Amino acid sequence: MDRILRGIMKYRQTDRKKMVEQFEVVRNRPEPKAVFFTCMDSRMIPTRFTETNVGDMFVVRNAGNLIPHSQHFLDEATTNEPAALELGCIINDIRHIIVCGHSDCKAMNLLHSLQCQEFSSQKNRRISPLRAWLSAHAYSSLTKFQQLEVSGYHKPLIFQAETPMRKFVAYIDPEDKFSVTDKLSQVNCLQQLQNIASYGFLKRRLERHELHIHALWFDIYTGDIYYFSRQNKRFVDINEVTFNMLEKEVLKYYS
Repeated sequence: MDRILRGIMKYRQTDRKKMVEQFEVVRNRPEPKAVFFTCMDSRMIPTRFTETNVGDMFVVRNAGNLIPHSQHFLDEATTNEPAALELGCIINDIRHIIVCGHSDCKAMNLLHSLQCQEFSSQKNRRISPLRAWLSAHAYSSLTKFQQLEVSGYHKPLIFQAETPMRKFVAYIDPEDKFSVTDKLSQVNCLQQLQNIASYGFLKRRLERHELHIHALWFDIYTGDIYYFSRQNKRFVDINEVTFNMLEKEVLKYYS
């Protein structure tokens, strides 16, 4: 806590004035461009690696960057994630939703271990909120990953996109650069796009192409950021060589 207090004092002496000025600019007309879902991992600092500023994004964080599928909710039983989708995309008219996973994700490492029946037993879920959370809301990612595993990691996976009739194909780590759990993390990231599309209150906007869903993946050990390109059917490293290609894809399909 001492580190936090000292950080606040440093902020008061350095960044506070500039930040208050930025708050004044966006106070009456905030125009956030994206709802950004990412993991709560302390190494993930999305506003820094996207160079975004005050008022640019709604950021939602949890263990494993999960957006539970709408089928899990009955009546008024819900969680923060769909409420954030409604606040961002319906009330604030945000047009882009981004899900960002990352390498060495502790939640994904645990999810991979849940393939063991004893580890994921009801008894163990009842003493571990994290196991219960992943078992309830990330099992679809694990099932998808198992399809990939059976194929020897070579065959593509198919995910539902914005509407039931729209689907996209994904080759996961075709160059075999990443660990098994990092592959699972990428699968999980794409599964969340399918989960987002399950919400009825987003249906109209998705059908009219007024709302778009994207996936990013961050390699914490290299600092590289990957964008899932539906055109290339894989996560593509965003760099000086690929930027123009990815920008054209985004402008063509998501502007």
